[in-house]
Amino acid sequence: MKKTISQFNTSLKSFFLQHRRQDGVTAIEYALLAALIAVVIIAGVTLLGTTLDGFFSALAVKINSYKPT
Repeated sequence: MKKTISQFNTSLKSFFLQHRRQDGVTAIEYALLAALIAVVIIAGVTLLGTTLDGFFSALAVKINSYKPT
C-alpha cells in the first residue's frame, strides 16, 4: 500500500512539474507570436503609408495644376 501511495505521489508531482513547464513555454510562444504580428503590422503600415503618400502627392499636383476653362 505504501508503495502505491508513493508511486501516486511521484506521478502527481511529475504531472504538476510538467504542467508548470508547459505554461512557461506557452507564454514564450505567445510572446513570439505577438512580436511577429507587431512586425507584420509595422511593415504593412509603413508600406501603405508610403503608397498613400505617393497617391496623395500625385493628387495634389493634379489639383494644383487644374485650370478650369
